[in-house]
Amino acid sequence: MRRYVLARFLQLVPILAFVTFLTFGMMQFAADDAVDVLYEQTGGVSEEVKAEKRHELGLDQPFLVQYGHWLGGVLTGDMGRSYISGKLVFDTFAERFPATVELMLVSIALTLLVALPLGIFAAVRQNTVMDAIIRFLSFIGNSLPNFFVALLLIYIFALKLGWLPVMSSGSGPSSIVLPSVTLAIAMGAKYTRQIRAVVLEELRKPYVDGARARGVPERRILWHDVLKSSLVTIITLLALSIGSLLGGTVIVETIFLWDGVGKMAVDAILMRDYPLIQSYVVWMSIVYVVMNLAADLLCHAIDPRVRYQEERGGTGKGDVR
Repeated sequence: MRRYVLARFLQLVPILAFVTFLTFGMMQFAADDAVDVLYEQTGGVSEEVKAEKRHELGLDQPFLVQYGHWLGGVLTGDMGRSYISGKLVFDTFAERFPATVELMLVSIALTLLVALPLGIFAAVRQNTVMDAIIRFLSFIGNSLPNFFVALLLIYIFALKLGWLPVMSSGSGPSSIVLPSVTLAIAMGAKYTRQIRAVVLEELRKPYVDGARARGVPERRILWHDVLKSSLVTIITLLALSIGSLLGGTVIVETIFLWDGVGKMAVDAILMRDYPLIQSYVVWMSIVYVVMNLAADLLCHAIDPRVRYQEERGGTGKGDVR
């Protein structure tokens, strides 16, 4: 197990290193100059003042020197200061992160509450009318873009019925309902289809037929054996969804003015606040690789098939079909 963890961790190091280099390079070679954007509202600022500001920010140094200073700061927890607000980037993240975590937890809870029973029910009732209805609704939910769902929910539940606030900032507990439901609709539709597919696959395997032949109750087969064997797929889906949500759902947070890291990233892009943008991209990368590593380790711990594949030279959940 220790060797497996070390091998997976070492695989992630070059990925993160490449992402940091690519992110910093793209920001440096962007068409807009950060100092010009910073002073464009004031007007009449001399080039001497701009040059002094570039020197203060270290933007007049060679690219590799700037990258080395920035990467060293990131590794020690110093992500620099915002060009616009002057606040530490880490402090800005710390202020916005709790709102994103709250939205993530509620969205995941709603998704599992809907997708698990619907996916299992559709698999058990395969090719029935209810199965067709669930598949049709999941197809529609998976096809609708988040911005359209968000605007539709705002129109119905905020403008027409007046049950919920239009904007989510400072509106109390009810403010999280619309953004979380918006996210849960798309995720729930995807989860339902995936859970149905994996449960159907498990129900066709020989161990299920053997259990039925021994007289094991159908309910026990489904909830104890089939669902347990399906956990690898469910955990993998959860890891990807949690990574995406922790990175901030940009469109949803912007539409509902939810003050999380996604909205922070949009504001930083509009203001050309490069330290915030760079830190956001690195943060997204770290979240994704860490969540995938956590999913690999959890699947390795709970599923003996993954451990068996490792002994034969596999690397994790991706080797198990």
